[in-house]
Amino acid sequence: MPGSARPAAAMTTRLDPRNVAWMALSMALVTLPHVERLPVWITALAALAIAWRLHLGWRGGVLPRKWLLLTVVAGASAGIYLSFGTLFGRDAGVALLVVMLTLKLLEMASMRDAMIVIFLSYFVVLTNFLYSQTIPTALLMLVGVWVITGTMIGLQWRAGALRYQETLRLSAIMLAQATPVMLVLFVLFPRVQGPVWGLPRDAFAGITGLSDSMSPGTLSQLSLSDAVAFRVQFQGEMPKPNQLYWRGPVLWYFDGTSWHMGMTFGTTSASYAPVGTGAAYSYTVTLEPHDKRWLFALELPAKLPPNSHFTTDFQLLANRPVRSRTRYEMTSHTSYRLGYEGLSPYERRRALQLPEGYNWRARALALNMHNAARDDEDMVNQVLAMFRTQPFFYTLTPPLLGENPVDDFLFNTRSGFCEHYASAFVFLMRAAGIPARVVTGYQGGEVNPIGDYMIVRQSEAHAWAEAWIEERGWVRVDPTAAVSPQRVESGIAATVPTTDGLRLALRSNSEWLRQLRFTWDSFANTWNQWVLGYTPERQYWLLSRVGLDRATWQTLALILLAITGFITCIFAALILRRLHRRTRDPVAAIYARFCRKLARRGAQRAPSEGPADFAARAAGRVPEAAGAIRAITDLYIALRYGARAADTDMRRLKRMVREFEI
Repeated sequence: MPGSARPAAAMTTRLDPRNVAWMALSMALVTLPHVERLPVWITALAALAIAWRLHLGWRGGVLPRKWLLLTVVAGASAGIYLSFGTLFGRDAGVALLVVMLTLKLLEMASMRDAMIVIFLSYFVVLTNFLYSQTIPTALLMLVGVWVITGTMIGLQWRAGALRYQETLRLSAIMLAQATPVMLVLFVLFPRVQGPVWGLPRDAFAGITGLSDSMSPGTLSQLSLSDAVAFRVQFQGEMPKPNQLYWRGPVLWYFDGTSWHMGMTFGTTSASYAPVGTGAAYSYTVTLEPHDKRWLFALELPAKLPPNSHFTTDFQLLANRPVRSRTRYEMTSHTSYRLGYEGLSPYERRRALQLPEGYNWRARALALNMHNAARDDEDMVNQVLAMFRTQPFFYTLTPPLLGENPVDDFLFNTRSGFCEHYASAFVFLMRAAGIPARVVTGYQGGEVNPIGDYMIVRQSEAHAWAEAWIEERGWVRVDPTAAVSPQRVESGIAATVPTTDGLRLALRSNSEWLRQLRFTWDSFANTWNQWVLGYTPERQYWLLSRVGLDRATWQTLALILLAITGFITCIFAALILRRLHRRTRDPVAAIYARFCRKLARRGAQRAPSEGPADFAARAAGRVPEAAGAIRAITDLYIALRYGARAADTDMRRLKRMVREFEI
């Protein structure tokens, strides 16, 4: 058509603009949490596509041509590949999904296209749980599902027939009706041991936690995080603060600047001997995923959790990396003797290893101190006294160290975090011929009085040392405690200067803020234990409380089907009853009541008999009520078949039938 701007092959925007706006809102809600993780250009492209589609919807414009959309798709795919180095995996996959979903808006012209966009939006909701499974994320996604469902409801009605309040109300009712079925499915659906499907490798990227090596700055940077490492529920008395050493990676090898684990040797018969009272602490650890194999325990662990093993240096390792929240029961001793029976030649070589060509001043210092010491134990005390009496400082922001970091720290900077002191102490011990090693993990913990459990955060990351002393075995030595005893007794927040970059939440002295934080963490812990941590063991424990302790998965499946079927039937019956009440003619209902009264006197109305004929026959059978029968029938015919019915006539018919007695 000359002068027309609409090509023959182009699609038009046949969907109502209000429905398009609802879909844009749904899309924005489910993609909003991904914005901080997506490249800026993807966010800009998605925003542009949404704005363009809204403009076309309201102005009645023409949708872009296919060749243009295909060009954008190809360009966006190439951009994603360049940004992530792949088109697969969690991050690249989510980016691709967001791009495709928003571009789908620009070719959406029919009901079928709209339904595809809605179901893709539901899928994007799930992708958010690949990054976070916290309560705020769950609530935000619930809002997203609410709006998406409202969008789907709006598509089933004529444009403008439903106000947005009614749409959201109907959506909320549908979600509320689905809640009982959801709860039954959650509780009874047979749990599978291990993941149902494999997550991409990059699904665990960005997880905060300890590593298998330590260099200057490693732990001090980790201490800036207030993320929870694990929570502990003690059965009985809690240990004192200076006994809270949560054992993690043990580092044997020093390359001049960094400490490394080296080879680990597993054992099922690692031995030790409790000393003193021999009292053991029993507790339950709920460990956050950290993508490594360490299972943290209060030293020294006296039992093995399932699917784990000890190493010869008493690291507790899971058989697989911890990639989901893990709960395990533990028993530990805080007073013990370890390795007192002697060291093997291999262990001694490992515990005395030092690289050549580094830190000559520290070596000379160690030899001088060892020559002046009475024995190895006195050497340990001399080094601790040096840290305690000379001007050494504890800080989260130590100066940078040179090629000889131990020399720089001991003779120049003298300011450091726990890794500096543990590293320097072990170096001095080894240089003096005393076997020693670095142990990393966490020290301390914050008691939550509301939930009566202990929170151990990443800010409690710590490094200490173990020195091997004749006839005593491996002895724990914490050089940091010699410099800053408050670090062990009161935690890091009470120790570091206010100028150091510790999170405000960790420093706050405000009582109401502490209570608020404890309340929220207690709530989050309950969520973790009963929702995210609803494992096969939890399910077995819960079902055993209601007499289903021997239920197989087949039994659970049958119970599940029976209960969900019962709930579905109840809702179906309620809905049908409501529909029946809405569709029943009130005039016909009143007249039927009138007919039942006549039937009791033998005047039964035939299905094909009209009201006037029936009235004449009934009046002959009940002559004393003939007048009332005709009056009621005339009014019924007027209401049922007349041009219009008044509410007053309806009420009059109802009253006449109620007073009709024969």
